[in-house]
Amino acid sequence: LLIFDKALLAMGNLMFMAGIGCIIGPQRTYQFFFQTHKLKGTLFFFGGILVVLVGWPLVGMLLETYGAFLLFGGLLPHVVMFLRRAPVIGHVLNLPGIKLIVDRIADDSKSPA
Repeated sequence: LLIFDKALLAMGNLMFMAGIGCIIGPQRTYQFFFQTHKLKGTLFFFGGILVVLVGWPLVGMLLETYGAFLLFGGLLPHVVMFLRRAPVIGHVLNLPGIKLIVDRIADDSKSPA
């Protein structure tokens, strides 16, 4: 059960933050996380990291997931459009039942919050 190992999750969180900082730079990373309309997502994300470090990995992961969804949820329409153009995944996403769900996700994330 290494999935919820506190040390591995802490290292993963540290590497994720270092990776974002290396890719877009420290100033833009700070600007991304501390925008006023993204403050709720930032608090949940960093709160989840803190909860993982305290010793409750499952609760921390749930908080981080919710925070990440709030922070990166605006990227969903772009991700869906990219995946629809991929050779195999695009065909799967256009299957009748899956297409309705994916269309709903893409349309919900396009609406202003």
